[in-house]
Amino acid sequence: MTAHNRAHVIAGGFPPGSSAGHDHDFARLQILRLLAEQQIPASVANDFADIEKWLPVSRLLITYVAGPYPATDDCARLRSWIEAGGHWLALHGTSGGRAERVEGLSQRRTVKSAHHALMGSMFLTHPPACRFQVDVRDFDHPITRGLPKSFEVEDEPYFIELQEPASVQILLTADYGAAGRWPVVEALYGSDTSLQPDGKTRVLGYVRRAGEGAVTYLALGHCHSPSSRAVRPNTPESSAMPRTFRGAWETNAFATLVSNAIDWVIDAGSRAG
Repeated sequence: MTAHNRAHVIAGGFPPGSSAGHDHDFARLQILRLLAEQQIPASVANDFADIEKWLPVSRLLITYVAGPYPATDDCARLRSWIEAGGHWLALHGTSGGRAERVEGLSQRRTVKSAHHALMGSMFLTHPPACRFQVDVRDFDHPITRGLPKSFEVEDEPYFIELQEPASVQILLTADYGAAGRWPVVEALYGSDTSLQPDGKTRVLGYVRRAGEGAVTYLALGHCHSPSSRAVRPNTPESSAMPRTFRGAWETNAFATLVSNAIDWVIDAGSRAG
């Protein structure tokens, strides 16, 4: 892979132009700020439609999306790019994708697609946002450098299903406690496949290597603004949420994770170059 110390950032909702309940403008700005701090040039997009143009000139792909996902052909391009040394830093809703309605439920069920196999995980559902403790499972990885043993965030407590557990290096986990009792997951999927063997913890961050490159996924990072929140159904849970929410983005721990991930990729690329 030709060395290009630059990044391509995808942040957006579906359908095109929709916020899909997230403040993509805020997330995009935070990502670009962290890249600028390390003097890494970046291109930006709202979805994966023109990804074939940017992958060849980028070492790092960062995605913060709610709805958009790479088509099958794009997944093949992504896989080749990663195996040749590219790195995909996937944040929050990137583990989602196409969702289908389920009779009798307001929540939708994620449809497993090719990009879930490539990423290594699939979003199932989440209870309402709350404050919870995140535990750092791997202190030796460069992405967790400088983090405490555990830290607190206010965020959406994601339930994700690992596609090939043996292929991922787990960085972060959480035990949601009472907030983890969310029968919606069984109603949608039949069972809660996000639970780890201990029956109480869930994975919130990992690295999955592929060839010379890797995928890093961090489930944290929900944010919304008054305008983006307006598209959400009016439920007791949504009504209780603040109109502007930044959650993990306002913590040093999350900024450290994203910054470390960027540094790890660029530093590895510099050594390879």
